[in-house]
Amino acid sequence: MAQQSDTKDINKSHYHKEQDETSQYLSFTLGNEEYGVDILSVQEIRGWEPVSRIPNVPFYEKGVVNLRGSIVPIIDLREKLRIKFTDYTSLTVVVVLQTIDNEKIRTMGVVVDSVSDVITINKAEVQNAPDFGTKVNNEFINGLISVDERMVILLNVDKLLKLEEIEPLS
Repeated sequence: MAQQSDTKDINKSHYHKEQDETSQYLSFTLGNEEYGVDILSVQEIRGWEPVSRIPNVPFYEKGVVNLRGSIVPIIDLREKLRIKFTDYTSLTVVVVLQTIDNEKIRTMGVVVDSVSDVITINKAEVQNAPDFGTKVNNEFINGLISVDERMVILLNVDKLLKLEEIEPLS
């Protein structure tokens, strides 16, 4: 009987080790590129709907929506990442993400062209973003991974959702 118990413990240990080595990401498209965010950061996926505009915010902040009693800022990820803007279509969605910033839960929606799928990746296969020098900012990129012969850019949700300080008007 003791031998059977040992086998179960080994199997549980193997399962937990395998879980630590893999992560799941929600993948989505912006133009011809595919991006991914950690699935644990995703609160929900919603269709695009008009937002209430807020004055004096950065150009990529589209406004806010009321999400079950909470006011949630919506940013256009294309514009935040400086990808050419395109009109919203029936496939355009808002991925509502959550992160913790200074011990406060921050919820924000990001507008993306379309959601692809949930992918499971082996953390050891993630490659660092290439260094393009000081002219290109890679601060939002956690890494890159090849999935089924397509490149997926993994985004850092904590840095992506960090709000910029508003510069005083001169």
